[in-house]
Amino acid sequence: MTSFKVWAPAPVHVELLVDERRLEMEPGPGGWWSLEVEGALPGSRYLFSLNGGPARSDPRSAWQPEGIEGPSATVDHAAFEWTDRAWHGAHWPSAVVYECHVGTFTSPGTFDGAIDRLDHLVGLGVTALEVMPVAEASGRRGWGYDGVSLYAPHHAYGGPDGLKRLVDACHGRGLAVILDVVYNHLGPSGNYLHEFGPYFTDRYRTPWGSAVNFDGPESEEVRSFVIDNARMWLGDYHIDGLRLDAVHAIVDQSARHVIEELGAAVGVLSDHVGRPLWVIAESDRNDPTLIRSTESGGYGLDATWNDDYHHALHAVLTGERDGYYEDFGSLEQVARALREGYVFSGQWSPFRRRRHGRPLGGLPATRLVGCLQNHDQIGNRAIGERSASLMPRGRLEIGAALVALAPFVPMLFQGEEWGASTPFLYFTDHQDPELGQAVSEGRRHEFSAFGWSPDDVPDPQDLSTFERSKLNWSELDEPDHWALYEWQRKLLAWRRSYSEVTDGRLSETQVDFDEAEGWLVARRGRLILAVNLSPTPRLVALHLPPTAVGELIGHGSGGATLAGAEVRLPPDGVGIVAVSAW
Repeated sequence: MTSFKVWAPAPVHVELLVDERRLEMEPGPGGWWSLEVEGALPGSRYLFSLNGGPARSDPRSAWQPEGIEGPSATVDHAAFEWTDRAWHGAHWPSAVVYECHVGTFTSPGTFDGAIDRLDHLVGLGVTALEVMPVAEASGRRGWGYDGVSLYAPHHAYGGPDGLKRLVDACHGRGLAVILDVVYNHLGPSGNYLHEFGPYFTDRYRTPWGSAVNFDGPESEEVRSFVIDNARMWLGDYHIDGLRLDAVHAIVDQSARHVIEELGAAVGVLSDHVGRPLWVIAESDRNDPTLIRSTESGGYGLDATWNDDYHHALHAVLTGERDGYYEDFGSLEQVARALREGYVFSGQWSPFRRRRHGRPLGGLPATRLVGCLQNHDQIGNRAIGERSASLMPRGRLEIGAALVALAPFVPMLFQGEEWGASTPFLYFTDHQDPELGQAVSEGRRHEFSAFGWSPDDVPDPQDLSTFERSKLNWSELDEPDHWALYEWQRKLLAWRRSYSEVTDGRLSETQVDFDEAEGWLVARRGRLILAVNLSPTPRLVALHLPPTAVGELIGHGSGGATLAGAEVRLPPDGVGIVAVSAW
């Protein structure tokens, strides 16, 4: 017997369509309908009909073999043969995260295709693979942030077993897996959840559509919908952590926010499975409440992305000042982030025209994720340029050093390690022609306001936009790309070798800089990072104690030399000094 259940308080009549049978479901408490069916085996296709209406897939479908408009299929999670019994999890403060999009990470664009590149990540020094959202969405390609069947790994990537094979292979190589999940909205195409019950509310709005009902009437089951989803990824798929997309867009006026409740549920599961399970939030508020302990009035999450550090680095290294980069552009701000975590911790923001953020309040810097590139900051540009297209080689090397050796947990975006020349564009595959056209026109209109010609903005619906975004791994065979990869690999090796780098105490970071001369020196115990962003060579004092002995252990392609307690840096140059004695 196979048990079918669905939460559907809205209809008065629910039928199960399974294996060419149409069966009446039995109503139960709380709006749940259920039915025990004989002969329904794993892989059986099924749908629900509400009040005699069109057939709909299961809101909690574990597999959509034919996409979001097709039937759901049953999955026996216990049938998969895992080989990761020796995996006991990973340590967050020493993590090195690598963000990837399954469809563009490799030529096949599948979970199995990604397995072929895991040894590359291990050799680089990565410890955790962060996968952009894989929940079933419209079509065969997309970023994943318009997911509809939140419990079903995308069929085009390889479905449930494909994802399990990827996670199992990661664990076999000592890599943790973080999955990006979206709980602030659901995609518009193929979304019929409102027919089942009050999944959405009109009391709030998100930039992407209807807000999820986390605090209104009958919201308890909606909260369970996302919390159970989190538990499923971490339990049934052995995933090690979740990255929660745009939590600032999750509105919940309850006394206990749904994100806090989710974090607590993950903590219980972590204790049960006996290994660390992480919850990492994306938020643009600079609010440490997310990562403060619940005993201190916080939500108790493990980390948040640090947009301030990205923006500060990007603005200084590229000179861009448009949009939110208006708030950034000085070495002083880079220094402030290295000393305090955030750039804005209550100061006036010209871009927002109000005060922004609050102090980190003694929390370790390893609770923040720092990066030079991520999917948003590349893909939300009109033509998806990476840093390699926006700054010279020397500044790429400086940016890599300022991420790898910062007090934050570093994150790289796929291909960043070798300065990939391929763009990462915004692409979609909406099967609804009207929706697809609206997305394409909206994209052109959005960037025309910034001076781009509509003809220059790639059409998200065009297959070529997706194909252009695939990594070209053959670039690693080219000397310039390989040299940049080697620099990144050495930086991560130094991060592993010097415990001071992963010490999250911001009080242990010392930073000197000269805005006019364009140099900055950051000291973390025995390791000193010196950079010169000026167009002329600089001789920078390291202020070593008289008895200290320094050694230049690494420098960028422009070269750097050490003379006693001073380092000579070429234009756009970087040097790494290790102090072996005091």
